[in-house]
Amino acid sequence: MRHNKNFNHLGRQAGHRKAMLSNMASSLILHKRIETTVAKAKAVRQFVEPLVTRSKEDTTHSRRVVFSYLKQKEAVTELFRTIAPKIAERPGGYTRILKTGFRLGDGADMCIIEFVDFNEAYTTGVAPTAAAPAEAKPKTRRSRKKSTEEGEEKKVAKTAAPKNTAAKASAAKGAKRTNVGKKM
Repeated sequence: MRHNKNFNHLGRQAGHRKAMLSNMASSLILHKRIETTVAKAKAVRQFVEPLVTRSKEDTTHSRRVVFSYLKQKEAVTELFRTIAPKIAERPGGYTRILKTGFRLGDGADMCIIEFVDFNEAYTTGVAPTAAAPAEAKPKTRRSRKKSTEEGEEKKVAKTAAPKNTAAKASAAKGAKRTNVGKKM
């Protein structure tokens, strides 16, 4: 009987499960967020949070203990240098799981697991998408003659376009619409 044995084996044997959790935890530490299934995210959260608590005390012993779990030197240095100082005053709950829907292939419940203090949209309250287009649009130096000539060519092309679209619309009526490849 399995009385009070609460451990998700994730359909893997012990060695495979430990390696997978170590790799996912290292990816989470290096990238600050990963997309995975809800079951794996809950397992990774149980795996990572004690390591983050251990990283608050920067000693050789705690680094060695964390390295024995993660087995990646870059992840250990990232955890102790950038993550630990930022979460120093937080008593726990270092990660957040945001459900994103179901995977198309097998219907698995998907989510994003991320560090709480490293999501700028949640911490500052400012939407990053509003600032991104203003920064992404570079100013270019173009002559005005070319732009007016291109504009006239576009006007000519727009007048000829409706004739072609009617033919395409009649051909498309026979085509069957499906939901394959669309996110739900």
